[in-house]
Amino acid sequence: MKFYSYNKCGTCRKAKKYLEEKGIAFKEFDITETAPPKTLLKQAIAAKGLKKLFNTSGVVYKEMKLKDKVATMSEKEALELLSSNGRLVKRPFAVDGDRVTIGFQVDEYDSVWASGK
Repeated sequence: MKFYSYNKCGTCRKAKKYLEEKGIAFKEFDITETAPPKTLLKQAIAAKGLKKLFNTSGVVYKEMKLKDKVATMSEKEALELLSSNGRLVKRPFAVDGDRVTIGFQVDEYDSVWASGK
């Protein structure tokens, strides 16, 4: 599993602790230094939808005034933006094969990651 997170993010720390406690192997990437590549972002868009990928509470999102722009943005434009700045991506962002999670919800992690699908 590729696990994109930010060490100052409490939700990311909770998700990481969950994975460690369940013995789920992952390779961690600092999302602020290494944004997920377009291929993984495309996969997440197909699974979750474009709007779910944006970190709407983030400083960069607000500074760029993306709230009104995301609704009319093409997938190509969004991919360029998200892959160029990991701070725009909702975190934690985890992907393995065809499984994807964005953010951290225990129920979702239980069904997607702990079940060993």
